[in-house]
Amino acid sequence: MPISKSSAVELGLDTFGDRTAGPDGEPLSYDQVIRDVVAEGVLADSVGLDFFGVGEHHREDFAVSAPEVVLAAIAAQTDSIRLGTAVTVLSSDDPIRVYQRFATLDAISGGRAEVILGRGSFTESFPLFGYDLAQYEELFSEKLDLFAELRSEGPITWTGGHRAPLTGQEVFPKTAKGGLTTWIGVGGSPESVVRAARYGIPLVLAIIGGEPARFEPFVDLYHRALTEFGHAELPVAMHSPGHVSDSDEQAREELWPHYRDQMNRIGRERGWPATTRGQFEQAAGPDGSLYVGSPDTVAAKIIQNVRALKVTRFDMKYGNGTLSHEAKMRSIELYGEKVAPIVREALSDQR
Repeated sequence: MPISKSSAVELGLDTFGDRTAGPDGEPLSYDQVIRDVVAEGVLADSVGLDFFGVGEHHREDFAVSAPEVVLAAIAAQTDSIRLGTAVTVLSSDDPIRVYQRFATLDAISGGRAEVILGRGSFTESFPLFGYDLAQYEELFSEKLDLFAELRSEGPITWTGGHRAPLTGQEVFPKTAKGGLTTWIGVGGSPESVVRAARYGIPLVLAIIGGEPARFEPFVDLYHRALTEFGHAELPVAMHSPGHVSDSDEQAREELWPHYRDQMNRIGRERGWPATTRGQFEQAAGPDGSLYVGSPDTVAAKIIQNVRALKVTRFDMKYGNGTLSHEAKMRSIELYGEKVAPIVREALSDQR
């Protein structure tokens, strides 16, 4: 996996294509949000960031259900930034079609495509595409097994319980580099961590609550499991929400109402209590999972947790609920031009 020339850590951005609010406070149209995501990805490239990830969702509050198409539009307007998902919901998709779509994106982008495979934290795709939610774990396990075979880009002979067997078939197009850059996204389940190690696939930890330091045992488990399965050392990345503005106070005031409304909307679906300002402030504090503040504050927190967890990439989920496109563009600009240089300089001796 490539490592930034200037540092032991790469810096990326993730978005789920949240439906942002316009000047009147009403959600923007889906088509406008998608065009805005493309502009955000182009800006991320221009400020020198390493990765831009777009999530897949199938619900009213997110605009992107076909991230590969959005990423292809970004690829056509960028030169260097690597482009991937955050995540691709493999359980409710066909592994062969996923591989084909990302191999196509890899061609369009000149080898910059990545796919992060996961089960997703939302389940709308299961009834939408005709899958039984009771088979949530079984579907992901089987489809990941097939996808792992596809990475060889050779003839595939494979048998599973949820699709017709394959006997020596080949999948096209092939990538120029002989394989697709692949990660597995996990939320902290030991079983998921070991599964990523079993297949020899790099790991992305989604750290969206609690203290990041509590994930250190999962990183250690992953590296131990890699050794036990006979694989070489592989990179670990982390993904967490955040927002950068000119001062700590401004960043928190800009983000809070959008973060609150998003958490409460999801909470009503899942039976969570309402989110309080105190919980937000704790999460945005030194030991929490939100990276919110001035460039200096956000950089210091990234440095602290990259060192603690020994990850090779940090991806900030900069899109948070209905936070405006303009605020997100400013956040991207500060993240690339102010935060990134501080982090890269601080970690330059850890290559």
